[in-house]
Amino acid sequence: MAKISRRAALGYVAAAVTGTPAMLRGRFPVVAQSPDEYSSRAMRLMEETPVVDLLNQFMFAHLTEQPPKITRWLQDPATFTEADRVIYRGSGIDVFALGAGGGNYDATIRFFAQWNGFLAGASDQLLRIGKAGDFARVHRERKIGVMLTVQDSTHFRGPYDVDLFFSLGQRISQLTYNFSNGIGSGFLEQRDGGLTIFGLSILKRMEAVGMGVDVSHCGDQTTLDALDAASKPILFTHATCRALVQGHLRAKTDEMIRKMASTGGLMGIDLIRFLVRDREPVTIEHVLDHFDYVRKLVGIQHLAIGSDLDITGNAAPQGAPGQPPNSSASSQPNYERYREHTDPNNPSAVVTGLRHPKRMFDLTEGLIKRGYSDSDIEMILGGNAVRVLEKIWSAGRPG
Repeated sequence: MAKISRRAALGYVAAAVTGTPAMLRGRFPVVAQSPDEYSSRAMRLMEETPVVDLLNQFMFAHLTEQPPKITRWLQDPATFTEADRVIYRGSGIDVFALGAGGGNYDATIRFFAQWNGFLAGASDQLLRIGKAGDFARVHRERKIGVMLTVQDSTHFRGPYDVDLFFSLGQRISQLTYNFSNGIGSGFLEQRDGGLTIFGLSILKRMEAVGMGVDVSHCGDQTTLDALDAASKPILFTHATCRALVQGHLRAKTDEMIRKMASTGGLMGIDLIRFLVRDREPVTIEHVLDHFDYVRKLVGIQHLAIGSDLDITGNAAPQGAPGQPPNSSASSQPNYERYREHTDPNNPSAVVTGLRHPKRMFDLTEGLIKRGYSDSDIEMILGGNAVRVLEKIWSAGRPG
């Protein structure tokens, strides 16, 4: 559904236009004659808080466009226009952690070259996030923060490569994606052999330089081994609770969540429908159940948001005409472990009602209705991510 941007909504207040009854109720309409609205409290929290999405791929390719918009931006930063900026700023998200798909050394070098070029070429609108203080700065300057993160660590040929990619701006690396690499095993792998000796050397080098260790897609044994080996906070940048999605190997067990918390780590709650609930329907209420569960299990200080989407609310690249989105994903071995399902009336992988740029406002409103305090909501929206990441980064060299 259409939503008002926080600036536009606050503009109604400043102008004191014809919405006086709504203003007196402390709520503001999306558009005239529309019943949809956000509360003034939700908008204030979004306005005052540096909001961090721990997994947001900025803009998936739309193959109906040639070249796709994201390709144009990376090739020529001048094509990122004021209209584009308005969409990103209007989302309320201050910092987008990219979660690149990963690849070998050469492919990942190209990825960093492209993104660093884009960030430098559009520095009047974008800011690379990589050191303490950047979160406050991007929020204060009303820029769009981009954190360079990768969902695999195949590009680390040895511990020395951790230093190299840290110098290029990488601040989080997922140890494995869905399958095995030299470090450990992903959750789709036939057999999870756990963290390898090589993997332990990579993890320790990441901790030494101040790079965040992410185990969101790792298999159970690899996840547990990394948690046991950690001396710094471990991240689940985008995950859900297995207790609420029984038997789902992509979700994290209570044991894993408790161990993550014991490291001082962080869990970003994912918005992919089949990771949130094992059957339809899947709504924001089921997402909020995961926040409630983690809060009760280990405390509010370990909660964040990792949407696993892009700015528009897509969960994967959008296919060419006549082709389904991300049509190659289901061809992966053991893909059935994802337990994918969709609502016939909403054929999207995204939780119903959250496939739009302003979903953080909806989540904020939902947390308010669940009785979360302002300070709790501020921690979830970004406070915890800022605190934990700045702690991880301070362990190494300045970025």
